[in-house]
Amino acid sequence: MANRRDSLAEEVSIISSGVKIEGNLQSEGNVRIDGSVLGNVFVNGNLTIGDSSEIRGEIKAKNTTMSGKVFGKITTQEKLKLESKAHLKGDLITKYLIIEEGAYFEGMSQMNNVSPVKQKVE
Repeated sequence: MANRRDSLAEEVSIISSGVKIEGNLQSEGNVRIDGSVLGNVFVNGNLTIGDSSEIRGEIKAKNTTMSGKVFGKITTQEKLKLESKAHLKGDLITKYLIIEEGAYFEGMSQMNNVSPVKQKVE
């Protein structure tokens, strides 16, 4: 029988296209964002930022794959992947960085070991 932490790692919370969040978003599991977020996003699991998404705020996650628009700093513990439709205007800190042809990135990059996401949203 899988424990609660294992099942959290497999579940994905989805912010659908057309949904707009104003405020901070925090999750212990995996998250996919296809809508828009005006605020910070803190995810202890994997974060997927879809084509139709727009995020304005700081992002912290274990791994991030993005193809939407982000205006703000991204910090990932492991891997950050900017897919061909990605538009990132902000700094990034990650251990591994993948930038596909066609992706847009404007900012500073820092590659090193990043401590786990332990952010409390108030």
